[in-house]
Amino acid sequence: MALVHEFERSGNWLFKRRSWLPAGFIVIGIIILYLTNRQAILFDLRKELFFLGVSLFGETIRIYTVGHAPKNTSGRNTTAGQIADELNTTGIYSLVRHPLYVGNFFMWLGPVLFIRTLVLIIFFILVYWLYYERIMFAEEQFLRNKFGDEYDKYSEKVKAVIPRLRGFVKPVLPFSLKSVLRREHNSFVNIFIIFVLLDLFRNYFLSERIYFTPMWIYIGVPAGLIWVVIRLIHKRTSWLNDEGR
Repeated sequence: MALVHEFERSGNWLFKRRSWLPAGFIVIGIIILYLTNRQAILFDLRKELFFLGVSLFGETIRIYTVGHAPKNTSGRNTTAGQIADELNTTGIYSLVRHPLYVGNFFMWLGPVLFIRTLVLIIFFILVYWLYYERIMFAEEQFLRNKFGDEYDKYSEKVKAVIPRLRGFVKPVLPFSLKSVLRREHNSFVNIFIIFVLLDLFRNYFLSERIYFTPMWIYIGVPAGLIWVVIRLIHKRTSWLNDEGR
């Protein structure tokens, strides 16, 4: 099999299992928390707020991307196959071709930083790149086959994951808060769930007692309540529906 076909096939296979990557790093992170120097993982308010900020920065990138995205684009691909009713080249897509994956990188980097182990950070970066390189290759093959020269010309100007500093094009569609709340409420709460879970294991490994650090309670509980409210609205009403999104 030619490499181009092998890369495309493996990329599609990995895409269907892309949720496994963060779960795997959580497990690895918990194991490292158990094995590491206990003094290295003591609670530090400024550091842990910074780690959370890194993840929220990633979520902010996703929110901006999703908020301006039309229907059946920007992460609407499913396990059944790729979806792209049109080619996104405005807004954040005028600066970088895969903004959602850039956002995901920072979202997951935050918990990896929480472990405070340089080897894990390097390992995460390498695995993330290898994993998503195949996925991006498969997606771009789909887009090239569908949009042809239009996509080739676009990709010549805009890099895959390193944003360019010039050439921003105003988004065609206005920002849709409804679309963001509908599509991103799970990603948002998952950030806090992961940090609270790491805090729980960290505290147990340090003291052999099960408890949460107050800061993570004060932050995690409101985030969970926000998720519950949005989830109920999404499931029981049509308030978050936005035509064309």
